[in-house]
Amino acid sequence: MRGRGGGGGGGGGGRGWGGGKKYRNACLTMHQPWASLLVYGIKRVEGRSWPSPITGRLWIHAASKVPDADTIKAMEDFYREIYAVNGITDIKFPEHYPTSRLLGCVEVVGCVKCEELVSWEAVPESVRLEGLTDFCWLCENPQRLLVPFAMRGYQGVYNLEKRIYDAADRGLRPVQGPLPVKFPLPNPQDPFSLKPGSLVRYLNSSTSSAVEKPLSITAAIAGARAAATQFSKKDQIKASTSSSLDCGVNEPGVSSHSIRFEVDSVKGKHAEQQQQSDQAQSITQNQPNARRGDASGAQNEVRKSQLGAPTRLFAAAFRELKFESNR
Repeated sequence: MRGRGGGGGGGGGGRGWGGGKKYRNACLTMHQPWASLLVYGIKRVEGRSWPSPITGRLWIHAASKVPDADTIKAMEDFYREIYAVNGITDIKFPEHYPTSRLLGCVEVVGCVKCEELVSWEAVPESVRLEGLTDFCWLCENPQRLLVPFAMRGYQGVYNLEKRIYDAADRGLRPVQGPLPVKFPLPNPQDPFSLKPGSLVRYLNSSTSSAVEKPLSITAAIAGARAAATQFSKKDQIKASTSSSLDCGVNEPGVSSHSIRFEVDSVKGKHAEQQQQSDQAQSITQNQPNARRGDASGAQNEVRKSQLGAPTRLFAAAFRELKFESNR
């Protein structure tokens, strides 16, 4: 568990779980509709498979992928259901989910593990129900831009360009979410300050996991999980190739060595096909006129196979890249 840290000031950023690197005007690119839901204060926990590298202000950028209607509906239904647990029924969802835009920012005040969040009785139950991933980034003080900025995003947490930050910082407006939360994080300097959910787990008296969830909540959670999983699968190949090559950012699990291997393999196969074509042409030139027609037919067969070869090779290379990224 990571408590409140020194984002400090308007620029935000700082050290988080990851230590090491410092960020100046930290920014995270997210898919829609999750990006807008976070900036509008509806989503209070950002779930990731890796811990937050920062505490402090985090700018939110919407990726270029346009969300389909089913994904939007699944996520809006999920938040309607979990807010209803706390008696909140009037939720004003965004009218639009813009893409390739800087939307606003939130304050990352801490990062807890999923098992800590779901047993943390000091926060509303609707917040605990947002704990669906390994690491949960706790977000407060959402602010959105009245006019979202068009910009290109990158993978992971990165530094916002200064010129974009200078312009965006003046256009921020506070957002009042349906049920804002001030996370009661422990004081890291107080040895008697307990971690979230630690006392409940120790006493084994939590009823949140023992009591069966209503069917509507279970269905909403399943829909949210399916939406996130389906969305990530659609972009798996794109993230492991175009993002690595075009953006200069390596996708975890896909090494530059494996990419070079596939390219070299395709080149080698293409050279082999070219050699076969040259041999067929040589046979045609050396045969008598009576048999030249047969040689031409053989040459045409080689050319036909050659035309289809690059397509098959690149498809095989693509499958290998996908296999490498899933390892």
